Formats: sequence, structure tokens, C-alpha cells
Amino acid sequence: MRADQDQLNQGRGGRPVGRRRALAAALIAATLALTSACTSGGDGKPSSWQGGTETPAPKAAATISEPKADAKDVPASTAIAFSTTEAVETAVELKDSAGEAVKGKLAADGKSWLPSGALKYGETYTATVTATGDDGRPATATSTFTTMAQPSKQIRVSSFLGDGQTVGVGMPLIVKFSRAIPESYRDDVQRRMTVTSVPAQEGIWHWVSPTEIRYRPKQFWKANSKVSYRVQAGGLPMGSGWYGRADLTVDINIGPALVMTVDNKTKKMTVTKNGKTIKTILVSLGKKSTPSSSGTMVVIEKLRKTVFDTFEELGPEEGYRTKIDYAQRLTWGGEFIHAAPWSEGQQGSVNVSHGCVNVSMADGAWLFANTRIGDPITVKGTERKLQNGNGWTDWNMSWSEYVKGSALPYEPPAEPSTDATPDPDVTPTTD
Repeated sequence: MRADQDQLNQGRGGRPVGRRRALAAALIAATLALTSACTSGGDGKPSSWQGGTETPAPKAAATISEPKADAKDVPASTAIAFSTTEAVETAVELKDSAGEAVKGKLAADGKSWLPSGALKYGETYTATVTATGDDGRPATATSTFTTMAQPSKQIRVSSFLGDGQTVGVGMPLIVKFSRAIPESYRDDVQRRMTVTSVPAQEGIWHWVSPTEIRYRPKQFWKANSKVSYRVQAGGLPMGSGWYGRADLTVDINIGPALVMTVDNKTKKMTVTKNGKTIKTILVSLGKKSTPSSSGTMVVIEKLRKTVFDTFEELGPEEGYRTKIDYAQRLTWGGEFIHAAPWSEGQQGSVNVSHGCVNVSMADGAWLFANTRIGDPITVKGTERKLQNGNGWTDWNMSWSEYVKGSALPYEPPAEPSTDATPDPDVTPTTD
């Protein structure tokens, strides 16, 4: 029996078969167990705790602060305000509910992005800010918001100048509002007002009143400049539930630098063009009882023929009604350059006018043909100083005085520019 059992347990060549199979099965089971311990989820990828690596987080980060995610009734003028850390490159994208991209650009400080125009009322938008660090890995932040319904209380914004107009080197840019802008909102309005000139020139906005703001460069405009100004007022909150009705953009041209200077001592006007004297004109200024104003003014309007009627102002004894040729208004108070054939005998020697700059008929015609709205004139040496506000007296103020009328702090250019160097032939002076 034992021999039969031994033979049964032996295979070919007399080796044990049952024990070998049991050992092989145990080895296979151990191998499978080891293999299972080195895989994750059966996909063959190593687990992190078994020596694998995780993708590192981007170094940069981005956050959108305004508009908040899911915000409602957002003004159509909204900018996308955001912050980033460790970013070497930042991109902003804004899309409407149809997925259409909205044009816009980053602000100079890199902290906000402003659409090129007012957003649609009652529309849903998604803003995405992508910040990329020096590791090349982008980080994104998103905010989906809905703009307000179109408001019923809207303020109209208008410009004195129109597209394509050519004006003198002393012309201020004049923007008016159909309703007074509260002082606490003027800085927000002014942030949406931009001026671009070619060549570039330093300048600033100045609030003349709650309904009017003007812009002038530090020196007279450079001759033949191209100037564009924009007011992004559409949907902009302007106080007490009022909003800007629409954006405004105006492109104008600056003509040659024609500058007039009148000296009471010599009773002469010197006319320069681009820094060169082109004509000297005899004048008669205001007599002592009605003196002309000393200061820097600009031509406000030109009237080929008009009638001066002063009976209401001066009364029946002093008043007069006279036909006038070649009249160019300088002040709201009634000072003009105009032809005065009746005083040609006194021009160059005696002041006999009621405050105007009297010239001959021939010189009046010449001036009228060569000047533009916005051409500057400086009168020196009279008994009366020009009152600021009596006309476009922006150039009658020093630069430091003018800057005080801005609702935003004045920031000089980062680097000096040769374009800002004063030109003595076109720089206003007062006596």
C-alpha cells in the first residue's frame, strides 16, 4: 500500500507532483497581492504614497472683486476690478450670454479692465481673469453677473466741438452735462474721461461748474495736433439715481499756432504764426471809464456782421446801437476784436473804445480771414484784470491753479517729454 501511494504521488521521473503545484499556487497568489498593492484603482498608475508625484499648483493667483459673482443690477458702465499675485502676465475676457466677447482694455494701473463701451442693459456677462506666473502655469478667476435694467433718469453729455473741427491752439475741450454732477461723483466721472493727442501732450480736466468740465494742456496745443477725447458715461452712476445716457467721442484737429498779443503801451497787436511774426496791427483799446481786460483770452465766436446794442447795459445816455463788421468775441461781458472805421485816426495812439480791441476795416478783414475759434489773444498793461469765468479764461490761470479744478489728484508724466517743453512764442503771459 505504501509503495502504491508513493507511486501515486510521483510524476514522471519520480518527482512529487502535488506539493509542486501547491507551491506554485502560493507563489502566484503572493505575486498578485504584490501587484495589487502597487496600482491605484486598477489603472496601472502609481499612487502618490507609493512614490508618484502630484501636479504643483500655479504660483500666480487671481481674484475678481467687482462685480461680485452672481451680482444683479450691475451698472452698465461697470469695470472688472481684480487683483493678482505672482503674475507676470494677466489677461481679462468678458463675454455676454451668447458667448460673444466684449472689447475693452486694461487700466494703466493694471488693477481693472474697462469695456470699450457701455454694456447692454439686462444682460448676463461672465468675466474671466487669467494670471500666469513665471512657472508658466495659468490661474483663473471668474464672475458671472447681470446688468441693471435701463434707467429712466438719464443725464445727457454733450461737447461744444464736433468731429473733424479745426480749432486754435488755445481751444479748451468743453464737455457739458444736462444735470449737475454732485461733487462726490465727479472723480468717478473724470476717471471715464480720456484725452489722446498726437503728438502726446500733458494736460488735465478742470471742473468749471457742476454742469461743465474743460480740458487744456499744460502749454498751448502743439500746432497741427490731432486730438481725440472720450467720455464713457453710458450707464455711469451720477448721483441720486441718475445715470449717464450714452458715451461720447470727439475727434478734432488743431490748426497752426496763430497767437495775438496786444500791448496797451504801444497800442499795437503783434500776430505770430508758428512762432514767427506775420503782422503788426494798430489798435485802440478801452478808454479809462470802460477799460479793456488784461489777460489771456481765446476767440469764442466769429460774426461777419452783427449789431452792438448797449442800451440795456449802459442806459439811454451812454448806450448805443451800432452795426459792426468782423467781430470776434473774447468775453461774455462783451469784449470783441472788431473793425472800427470811426476810430482809425486814434488807433495806435489813443484808447477810445468801450473795452473792445478796435482795428481798421482792412485789418479786421485780415484777422477774420486768418483766425479760428480757439486762437488765443493776450492783452497787457490795461487798468483792469480779466475776471476768470468771463469767457474761456482757462489760459488766464497758472498751471498750478488750473490743476486745483480737477476732481482727481494730478499725476505728472513719469518721464519728461520734449513735447512738453514751453515754446516762448506760444506760451501765454499776463501783465
